[in-house]
Amino acid sequence: MMRIVEKIRQKNDNYHFSPIPTIVFLGDSVTHGCFEVIEGTKRTLEVVCDFEAVYHNQFKKILSMLFPFAQINIVNAGISGDTAQGGSQRLERDVLRFNPDLVVVCYGLNDSNKGKEYLNEYLEGLAKIFLELKKNDIEVIFLTPNMKNTYISPAIKSLPLIEMAKLNMESQINGMLDLYIDSAKEFCQKEKIVVCDCYQKWKKLYYSGVDTTNLLSNFINHPSRPMHKLFAWSLFETIMF
Repeated sequence: MMRIVEKIRQKNDNYHFSPIPTIVFLGDSVTHGCFEVIEGTKRTLEVVCDFEAVYHNQFKKILSMLFPFAQINIVNAGISGDTAQGGSQRLERDVLRFNPDLVVVCYGLNDSNKGKEYLNEYLEGLAKIFLELKKNDIEVIFLTPNMKNTYISPAIKSLPLIEMAKLNMESQINGMLDLYIDSAKEFCQKEKIVVCDCYQKWKKLYYSGVDTTNLLSNFINHPSRPMHKLFAWSLFETIMF
C-alpha cells in the first residue's frame, strides 16, 4: 500500500485537522482529457475534451466512494501533444508548485512517433521527472499508456486524420511503442519507480482477439470513455494493493 492511501484515510477519519491530499497527473492528450478528433474551423484538427470522463476523474470517484469524507485535490497537468521532455521542462510550473503527495506520469504515445533515434530523449525526460520527484520525497507512479491503432479505421474520413492514423499505426505495429514502454519500465525497475502497467493489459486484450482500435474514441490514440475506467481501476489497485 502506498503512502497516499494512508494520507487519504487520515483525511477521511479526521477531516478537521488532516491536510487535503493532492495528486497531480502529468502527461499528454489522454491525461488532458482529449477524446474525439474532428476537422476544425479555426485549425485543421480540433479535439473534444471531456473532463468528466477522463481517467483521473474516474479515479477520484473510486477514492471518494471508499473514503466519502476525504476531500482529494486532483490536478490535471496533461497537455495535448506533450512528450516526456515537455513534461520535464514544465515540472516546476505545473506539478511541484502544488506540493503534491503523489504524481502519476503517463508518456509514450507522442514520444514513440519520433522513432528509435529519440528513445534516449524520452528516457532522459522521464528520468528528470522521476528523479526530481524522488528528490522532493513525492510518491510517483509511471502509468503506461494504451495501445494505438493497428489499422486505419473506415470511420476515419478526412485526409489529415488518415495521415495521423498512419503515423500512429506504424509506431504501434513496428514495435516502436513496445520498445519505448519496455525501456521506460526497465528504467523504473532500476530506479524503484512504481509502475501501473495498463499497456500490458491492452496488449493482452489485443492478443485475445479484441479489436483494440475500436476501443479508441478517435480510432487513433485516445481511449474511449469506458476504457478510461481501466486506467482508473488499475491505478486504484496499484496504490491499494
